[in-house]
Amino acid sequence: MSLSILFSMSAFALAASISPGPVNLVCLSSGLHYGWSRTLIFVTGATLGFVLLFMGLGLGLKSLFLQWEQLESWLRWGGIAFLLYMSYQLLRADGNVEANAASKPPGFMLGALMQWLNPKAWLAGISGIAAYTAGGDMWLVVLFALIYLPVCWLSLSVWAAAGSWLQQRCASAPGLRWLNRLLAFLLLLSCGVLLM
Repeated sequence: MSLSILFSMSAFALAASISPGPVNLVCLSSGLHYGWSRTLIFVTGATLGFVLLFMGLGLGLKSLFLQWEQLESWLRWGGIAFLLYMSYQLLRADGNVEANAASKPPGFMLGALMQWLNPKAWLAGISGIAAYTAGGDMWLVVLFALIYLPVCWLSLSVWAAAGSWLQQRCASAPGLRWLNRLLAFLLLLSCGVLLM
């Protein structure tokens, strides 16, 4: 295994993990409402959820979709429904940081489930497996998953930290309501992309 392949895998994992997507936006929103440290549980769940999805894809989960074509459609519609629900929650949020501090931030299981409903995660996993694992070579799949683990966690943590930073800069309820609406719009936009 050459260092250039490891570097290339790491660069791919970073680009796929840190680029905007539904899970990243939820990390940003959670950091905005609950702070960085309270969002890390969601970040950890999302990271482990993605790594399990990636391993599953590398071990042949894609063949399941080839056999049951409607499964992919159900997954896509489930993901869209989930994103619409998250958008609705953001639109309803009043921007009151004190009230959010008393409520519960998104948790570990939500993070893991969201990755399995996230089309961006499926595309990143399938693309990475196809590009770097030589037809599903088990050793390369495990190595790539081990690279993804810290890269994904750190990338999602950056989004949560950005939300926490925004909370400190936009401490007023009207400012936070405006950011909630912007995040809700971005999630709705990602639903539109999935429908096309």
